Order: sequence, then structure tokens, then C-alpha cells
Amino acid sequence: MRTMLLAVGLLGSVVASVATGAESQRTEATGLRFLVHSSWARVPAASEMRAAQFRLPKAGSDTEDGELVLFHFGSGQGGGTQDNIDRWLGQIAQPDGSPTTAKAVTLIRTVNGLKVTSVDASGSYTGMGDKAPRTGWRLLGGVVEGKGGPWFWKAVGPATTIEAAKVGFETLLGSVEAHQ
Repeated sequence: MRTMLLAVGLLGSVVASVATGAESQRTEATGLRFLVHSSWARVPAASEMRAAQFRLPKAGSDTEDGELVLFHFGSGQGGGTQDNIDRWLGQIAQPDGSPTTAKAVTLIRTVNGLKVTSVDASGSYTGMGDKAPRTGWRLLGGVVEGKGGPWFWKAVGPATTIEAAKVGFETLLGSVEAHQ
């Protein structure tokens, strides 16, 4: 796994100028404020484990939308950062059978005093319970650590759709602020 470290200043985002104004809106859930791209529709959460859920509109020739979910289990709950990232990467299989951890890209940064670890991986998504693996999918994950956290972000969907959502996802992670 390739890991990069990055410190982000008070503006909170290395991509703050990419998705501001009409392209994004500030929202909050479970003690966390963040920017959400205006094309992402907030939808009812599919389970009580989900603090917030968004539909990411399909892009290009993709036939399905992606989804972005925020999980928050309470202060200090939900497992460690690396445990969650390892679990997410275990849901992505490589066509050649190689470990996804060897191909995933991880970024660690500080945003508004919060530690943010993100991961990006592509392959066949197997994390859909009893449904068949979805080939050509991508996963973007983020763990935000700080007082009141951790918060876990997971975006999955067809690769083109998730590529189209990547700047918005990075903007979201670069905008996080804890509030109590």
C-alpha cells in the first residue's frame, strides 16, 4: 500500500477552490460538519448503522449510481482506522488475484485538527452481502479521527462514477470540522 502524508492548513482542504460556492453545500451529521457536492442527493439511510447516506449520480457509460455512506457508532467506537481500511480493502478483489493492499493508495493528513486517513482502491467489489461481485468498481474510504469520532466515510460504485465523484470526496474530507 502506498501511503502519503499531507498537512492541511486552516482552510481545511487542498482542493477547497475546486468545489466551492454553487458546487457544494455545507451540511452536518453526528457532530461533524462537511461540504457535500451539490449533485449528490441525500437519501434515507438504509440501516440504523448509517449516520448519513448520499446517492452519487452515475457517470459516463455506467448503468448504476454510486453511494456514499457516513458511519458513526459513537465516540471511540467502530474500531481502529487500520482495521476498517483493511476490511474495506478486503472487499475489493483484484482480477489477477494479487492483494488489493498492494495497489491501494492511502493518504494521511490533518484537517482542522482532525486526523484524516483516506484510501482509494479499484477491482471487483464483493462487499454487497449475497449479491454477486461487481467488476470494474471502485472504493473511496475515509476515517476522520478526533473528539467525538471516529467517523467512517465509504463511497462505492462503478469506476467511472466514483472517478467523477473523487474531487467531491476529497473536498468533503478536506472540509471536515468537529462540532459538539
